[in-house]
Amino acid sequence: MLGILSGCATKTTSSAGNKQEKEVTVVLDWYPNAVHSFLYAAIEKGYFKEEGINVKIQFPANPTDPLTLTAAGKATVGLYYQPDVVIARANEGVPVTSIGAVVRSPLNHVVSLEAAGIKSPKDLEGKTVGSSGTPLSEEYVKAMVKQDGGDPSKVKIVDVGFDLVAALITKKVDAVTGAYINHEVPVLRHEGYPPAYFDPAKYGVPNYYELVFVTGDSTLKKDKKTLQAFLRGAQKGYEFMKQNPDEALKILLAHQEKENFPLIPEVEKESMNILLGKMESPQEAFLSQTSASWEEQNKWLKDKGMAKQMVPADELFHDILK
Repeated sequence: MLGILSGCATKTTSSAGNKQEKEVTVVLDWYPNAVHSFLYAAIEKGYFKEEGINVKIQFPANPTDPLTLTAAGKATVGLYYQPDVVIARANEGVPVTSIGAVVRSPLNHVVSLEAAGIKSPKDLEGKTVGSSGTPLSEEYVKAMVKQDGGDPSKVKIVDVGFDLVAALITKKVDAVTGAYINHEVPVLRHEGYPPAYFDPAKYGVPNYYELVFVTGDSTLKKDKKTLQAFLRGAQKGYEFMKQNPDEALKILLAHQEKENFPLIPEVEKESMNILLGKMESPQEAFLSQTSASWEEQNKWLKDKGMAKQMVPADELFHDILK
């Protein structure tokens, strides 16, 4: 599935008119879906080519590929999760740096069916919560229940794999953690099961960037101008997506991976509407980052025993477009 480039993360290619372009490889966090619409729009509309780069999209063969391939210099950019970037850097010294915040607040929510009557995290006491097995999602549940005045020890968390929607619909569990409000929530609505959900950032978990662009430290040092060109093209793609969501959706659907992750147009349209409210804010522009966000996330993860140390913010992220 994943063609790994040998040697450097970027290379120069020739195009029409013998113009030299830098080839940039981007490893997605998953198969194409609404959150990637701006990338496909930027490719389709020629925004990356305007910046002198040729962007190639790759899908991860393993969940950590966006980190490991960029760290090894075998991909230019990866899409990954802010908390996991902190953990990788703090615990294993993985040489990756964030160069842009793509989604500025959590997509990962605790989700239940409206019919279950779970009104707040405290109501999870005595209930069974399904998880995909990620320690971070389970820690969110415990923190949320505690913040809401409940007893986390009274919540049973079980591993249900990645089929979170099925676990809810079949009532195998009362709620799930690790479900995304831009995917599982629209899917539940589409299938006729009104959902209820809680945002971790409103119940004791510091707000975090759900998705960030990462690059290897060596790539940042050697190819900063190429990375800046990539981010400028991505910004243009985002502006197009914001101004022309229906056309951006059509472009995305034309690039879906039907065999591995077929898209439901109605679900992706709702997903895009949700995402557009989370990719920038009146105070913070698309791709911008703050030291405070990285420091707060690092401190929380260290306090929870998930990060072994505090890492200086300037080692975790660089705002290279400033």
